[in-house]
Amino acid sequence: MTARPAAGHGRKRGRPSLAARVAGEPAAPERILSSARTEFAARGYDKASIRAIARGAEVDPALVHHYFGTKEQVFEKAVETAFSPAVAARDQALAVDLDQVGETMTRFIFRVWGNAVTREPLLAIVRSAVNNETAAAIFRRLVTRQLLSVLAGRLTAPDAELRVELAVAQLVGTAMLRYVIKVEPLASTDAEVLIARLAPVVQHHLTGADLGIAGAGRELTGTDRD
Repeated sequence: MTARPAAGHGRKRGRPSLAARVAGEPAAPERILSSARTEFAARGYDKASIRAIARGAEVDPALVHHYFGTKEQVFEKAVETAFSPAVAARDQALAVDLDQVGETMTRFIFRVWGNAVTREPLLAIVRSAVNNETAAAIFRRLVTRQLLSVLAGRLTAPDAELRVELAVAQLVGTAMLRYVIKVEPLASTDAEVLIARLAPVVQHHLTGADLGIAGAGRELTGTDRD
């Protein structure tokens, strides 16, 4: 007669029971990505480990490799998940008239960064990216492929990529100062006031007249004055 396994030993670690899944427990891949974002934010890319990520997700390290592969691949997937709000912003910007893209992007940035649920995963990735070249390369590749290049495709100017990068830099810089560093009075000024000021600037980056390097130089040095 074959002995029955003891209760609690009939399923491998990291694979939730049907009852747990029905009750709403996150699936293993979701738990792994959540743990990965936490680990990368707390320890950085270099010090984060598959073992620690698995421990935070309450799964076996082999299951992390099974779903995502190497640490680099785990990080890339975590970036994609955290970056999904920016992809949504891109889609919104593609759906409106070109002269409304500046305000659309500005409003979306304030909405995403103003909400801790969507802000914290992004911050976790940014912190890792600024401290490790591998992480930075993954983040840079994703930002370029999924956001910058697509938005630049809407513009007809020869410097379309530079224009989009300036627009995004304007918004991300503002978000970091307001929500992370919390510089006053920027941090406490009503969002609608800031949007009213920023949206035209962002729009100008995207579609405004290009003064050109020579024209800008004359303006700065005063060589075009009488």
